[in-house]
Amino acid sequence: MTRTRPCGLPAISLYVILLVVSAAAGILVHVISAASAAQSEARLPLDHIADVPLPGRATRLDYVSHDADRHLLFIAHLGDSEVVVFDTLRSSVVSRVADIASVHGVLAVPELGRVYASATGTNEVVAIDEASMHVVARVPGGVYPDGIAYEPNSQKLYVSDETGGTVTVIDTHTNQRKSTIQLGGEAGNTQYDPDSHHIFVNVQTRRQLVEIDPSTDTIISRIDLPGAKGNHGLAIVPQLHLAFIACEDNDKLIVLDLLTRRVTQTFDVGGGPDVLAYDPGAHLLYVAGEAGIVSMFRVSGSAVSKAGEGRVGPNAHVVGVDPATHRTYFPLKNVDGRPVLRIMALASTGSR
Repeated sequence: MTRTRPCGLPAISLYVILLVVSAAAGILVHVISAASAAQSEARLPLDHIADVPLPGRATRLDYVSHDADRHLLFIAHLGDSEVVVFDTLRSSVVSRVADIASVHGVLAVPELGRVYASATGTNEVVAIDEASMHVVARVPGGVYPDGIAYEPNSQKLYVSDETGGTVTVIDTHTNQRKSTIQLGGEAGNTQYDPDSHHIFVNVQTRRQLVEIDPSTDTIISRIDLPGAKGNHGLAIVPQLHLAFIACEDNDKLIVLDLLTRRVTQTFDVGGGPDVLAYDPGAHLLYVAGEAGIVSMFRVSGSAVSKAGEGRVGPNAHVVGVDPATHRTYFPLKNVDGRPVLRIMALASTGSR
């Protein structure tokens, strides 16, 4: 007996239609899932805690340094040529150290009870006593002193001279310049690695990371950075033997294995990445950029993955971390006409 088909469509046509509908549904589910994953990754897992007004004018702010023992955050107010001292327990400004011309870099050295700041306007490195908050020494710092690193064994400072293409070495016992190391290119940030006990400096125009031995104050290696353009920002995680390098000219974060001397990963980040900060307890790296975008990365062993990304505020190119509270601090030069310190904390759903 011949069966009639109610819709008048051949069996093969129904089969094809079902396949097309199923495929379309699968594609839709995939697109929705991908979009959800992208939204989840894009969200910055931080809660806004407070905006604390900072003194002075709405001018550029630069590096910060945290003294965990004294609960003090030192903020370079470049445009006002002063270092602002913020108490992280009281959430208030407790001091201002003036007459540090166009201050860029700032570094607290708790074991010495001093803070060092690079005064680019006078090409000096300025020593500040933490107890009195008075300037106690001024040392020649090259042509354009910027980033500062401290090597505890020799108790020397290593100050990157951006336009001079050098590193200035300062003896903190005497607060005198000890030597000058030629880099052969424009200097970026400089950091101390407690694992190797060496100093590392970005050489932007050569797309290299330079390694300096403090026992001789000589360059012992040059590490090429494939894919780097304007490698300026630098953070070192010694326990994982990793260096993180922010490239301001192509908006990239480069992950470098310090044992193999090879680039292992590269990520896109917000425009004009500058200062990096690492929270060891939360295993999170922060990359702050001139465009106001902050990128967060989860660091698990040698594996690095993006944990979130989003806008924090105008010119949010500087970030500091309190590892005890996991709070982050972003100095912003102009919010409603005045400088503020934006305080944020890991969201309840954020990764720790």
